[in-house]
Amino acid sequence: MGNQQIAVIDYGMGNLHSVASALEHVAPEAEVLVTSDPAQVSAADRVLFPGVGAIRDCMAEIKRLKFDTLLREQVASGKPVLGVCVGMQALMETSEENEGVDCIGLLPGTVRFFGKDLRDQAGHKLKVPHMGWNQVHHTHHPLWAGIEQDARFYFVHSFYVEAGNPEQVAGTCEYGKTFSAALTQDNLFAAQFHPEKSHTAGLQLLRNFVGWNGKP
Repeated sequence: MGNQQIAVIDYGMGNLHSVASALEHVAPEAEVLVTSDPAQVSAADRVLFPGVGAIRDCMAEIKRLKFDTLLREQVASGKPVLGVCVGMQALMETSEENEGVDCIGLLPGTVRFFGKDLRDQAGHKLKVPHMGWNQVHHTHHPLWAGIEQDARFYFVHSFYVEAGNPEQVAGTCEYGKTFSAALTQDNLFAAQFHPEKSHTAGLQLLRNFVGWNGKP
């Protein structure tokens, strides 16, 4: 583990204190940098790409700061990269939010609205946004080490990822429909839920990320 550096990319969207303190908690030896400096991100050993709020605003800032290019470079470098919540959605090709937004396009797929009339299998109306604890059914991946199958994680979102490549789906969740709760491709892992708000399971996922070599 050593004195590795973990960069949390800050593009002005949301308070990144909770995710940074969760990383510091699981990796006391590491230096956690909340940064908007591309040089610091490039120099870091691993990168966390968060996101909250409306995708249009997020993508506008990401493109203005050229963080879409930066993120592509970080993923291409082979270092472990973790996208969280809207950070996961921004990695996709497009989102239906805000009348349609082009995203970074590192992963194939579309971000879709849950809908105004979302219902469970029994026909009961479900609230949108999907908010609170829900089970994640996961595949085999180093980031799930020590996390039991169908463990519960904390979600807050009105839009969900519809993966373009089923082989990239690392975890699914049920909320009126089955959606991608986590995606992975090589050294990139992305989660719709908030690991930093997901207690034991979420902290374990962050701990796994800190020790991950970026290999599937």
